[in-house]
Amino acid sequence: MPGAGGPPPRLPSTLLLGLHRGVIELKTFTREWDAVVFSFALPIVTLALLGSLFSGSYPGSDVTAAQYLAPSMISAGVAATTFVNLGGGIATDRDDGTLRRLRAVPMPATAYFVGKIMQAAVVSAAEAALLLTVGMVLFGVRLPVDARHWLTLGWVFLLGATACAMLGIAVTGLIRSARSAAAVTQLPYLVSSFVSGIYVTPVGALPQPLLVLGSIFPLKWMAQGFRSALLPDTILGAEAVPRWEHGRIAVILTAWCIGGLLLCLTTFRWRGRRDR
Repeated sequence: MPGAGGPPPRLPSTLLLGLHRGVIELKTFTREWDAVVFSFALPIVTLALLGSLFSGSYPGSDVTAAQYLAPSMISAGVAATTFVNLGGGIATDRDDGTLRRLRAVPMPATAYFVGKIMQAAVVSAAEAALLLTVGMVLFGVRLPVDARHWLTLGWVFLLGATACAMLGIAVTGLIRSARSAAAVTQLPYLVSSFVSGIYVTPVGALPQPLLVLGSIFPLKWMAQGFRSALLPDTILGAEAVPRWEHGRIAVILTAWCIGGLLLCLTTFRWRGRRDR
C-alpha cells in the first residue's frame, strides 16, 4: 500500500466503469426470464404470423412478401429492445431507488448510461440475429451478398440502435412511475411502426400523408437501410423511393442520435416526481 504521502490510487476510467455496469445490467436482464422471453418472442411471433399471411413475389423481382417484411421486423425488434425496454428499465431503476444509490457512489453518471446502452445494444444484436435466423429458416431470407452489404447492415444497426436508445432514455422524463412506463413507451413505438411501414408490404402502398409522417421517425430509415442490405435492388420498385438513399439514411439517423442526446440532457431526471 502507498504511504500517506504517496499518490492517490488511480480510479478506473468512465468507459471501464460503464462496461462493468453493462455486465451487471445484462446479468440482471437475463435473470428475469419472463422479460427475456417476451422481449425476444414478440417480434419473432409477429414476423412468423404476418409472414405466413402474405404470399407471392413482387413484379420484376423474386423477393416474396414475407422476405420483404423480415428486414422491417428486424428494425422493429431493435426499437423494442432499445426504446421500449430501455425506457421501462430506467423508470424501474428510478422507482426502486437504484438511481439514488448509484448517485451516492463515486461513479460518473455517464457510466450508468454507458452500461444501459451496452445492455440494449447486446440484446438488440441478439434480437436481430434471431429474427434474421427465423426469416432465413421460414421464408428464405438471404444473408448480405458481399462486404458492402454487410457494412451497410452494420452501420445502419449501430446508428439506428443508438438513436432509439437515446430516445428511450429521453422519454423517461415523461414517465411518472414504472407502472406507467409500458403505456408511455408502447404508444409512440406502435404509432411510429405503423406510419413507418413496418407492418405494410410494400412500403410504397402507404398513403402519401403517412409516408411523409413516417419519414420523421428513425424507425422508417432503419427499416429502409436493413432492406437495402438484405434485399436485391430489384425490389426498389416496391419502395416509396427510386433508390436506397444511404446518404440520407446516415444523415437522418445521425441527426436523431444527436437530437436524442440533447433531449437526454434536458429531460432526464434522477429522482421520481414523488421524491421531490
